[in-house]
Amino acid sequence: MMKTLQSSLILSLLILIVGCSEPYKGEKKLAFLIENGDFSVANRLIEAKLGSDRLSDNERYNLLYLQDLMKRIQREFSLTEADVIERLTPYFSDSTRVLMPGWETNKSLEFRLIDGEKRYFRNAVPNLFRLDDFAKKIKIARDGAIVDPLVDFCLKHTEELVNQSTGHGELIHPVDYEITYTIRVKADAVPAGEIIRCWMPFPKESSPRQTNIELINVFPNDYKIAPDSFLQRSIYCEQVAQQGTETEFSLSFAMRTYGQVYFPDRIAFDEYDVNSQLYIENTRERFPQIVFSERIRNLADQICGDETNPLKQVEMLYNWVNNKITWASALEYSIMPNIPEYVLENNHGDCGMQTLLFMTMARYRGIPVKWQSGWMLHPGEVNLHDWCEVYYQGVGWVPLDQSFGLQNSEYEKVKNFYRTGIDPYRLIVNDDFSREFFPAKIWPRSEPIDFQRGELEWKGGNIYFDKWTYKMEVSYNPE
Repeated sequence: MMKTLQSSLILSLLILIVGCSEPYKGEKKLAFLIENGDFSVANRLIEAKLGSDRLSDNERYNLLYLQDLMKRIQREFSLTEADVIERLTPYFSDSTRVLMPGWETNKSLEFRLIDGEKRYFRNAVPNLFRLDDFAKKIKIARDGAIVDPLVDFCLKHTEELVNQSTGHGELIHPVDYEITYTIRVKADAVPAGEIIRCWMPFPKESSPRQTNIELINVFPNDYKIAPDSFLQRSIYCEQVAQQGTETEFSLSFAMRTYGQVYFPDRIAFDEYDVNSQLYIENTRERFPQIVFSERIRNLADQICGDETNPLKQVEMLYNWVNNKITWASALEYSIMPNIPEYVLENNHGDCGMQTLLFMTMARYRGIPVKWQSGWMLHPGEVNLHDWCEVYYQGVGWVPLDQSFGLQNSEYEKVKNFYRTGIDPYRLIVNDDFSREFFPAKIWPRSEPIDFQRGELEWKGGNIYFDKWTYKMEVSYNPE
């Protein structure tokens, strides 16, 4: 059943991502082969088809996408069984081979069959120590416990924010930054003389939590800034590739961000206007990632029961995800046909995956919620990050960070801070997922859902993440 669903969703991704019409019989066969791991057979069929002079441009485009999809999957599942055994043996000695089948069965050690061989997720080993309690204890006994400095920082910082706030959603604790973002395309990633098209992340201006945005510098200096109406905002540049030389793109900007705190007992909301465009848009399905499947419907109803108060339902859903879904390093989103279903199947996910699961259940329950993402900018912990916002009628959009979760505090307002509040250390680039670029991208994106690292292409195709590097440098200006 699951493989049939996945094959169907791969076809749906083909329609969504490359904008093709209903896949024809040959594409359906290829999708089935890819899902079953028969990559060699699929590649041979694709190469044979690409050699035909009867293909339409659309058919060629679709075949190239499916070929690229297999390369992305192989990149994610790059470890052999021998690789995994070598990395686990220092912890489990001769028991490693005996323990591995159990970890594979309970989804703690992620793999898939590719051409009849087990290939493991490139981060399968560190994820095992996050997901399996026995493995976690063995690692702590050998290596010692690891303290996450971000957890301590957020606990102390959010307590300060709570003490500063009246809890009515006012903006507090401004932080000023100067940020430099650099992308370097590897030498000879594309033929010399070809134009590389590059989209770099740029801050949204529509959020009151992000102000004083000032562009300082862009290289190359011929660029286009996407209007703020674009829900995934970027700066676009072009540059000609030079033989044997990296191609660099960069931008620098300044901005100010704020924290925002709502106390649940001070959120005085009204009944939703279910006929408003805002309500309709933000409670609907967004195939293929927000789908009200039978499993989603049953789970959300089981969690919330007969509760109709949106604030209480949000609490129930948030706490369920916090308690049941472990954070773990994620596959690239472009190879997961439906992320919430993957999360429920595997009981783990990263920030965006946990957020999409929460969003899907909340929307199904009639609660408007929208995606927000960009970067977390906490000192010493700068990284990609996803969260969301929940709409309460008469109040407005209230931030919610699912993966930051419940904090270890007996002070309820601090413990539950990230369910109705957010700290100021955020760069907002996206107010939705899977939205159009300015100017439009021709080839399928490396990341079709989120936009944080950037996107690149040339006339011959997309330039995937393995062909370039990115770096964000953050300076914190005194208040």
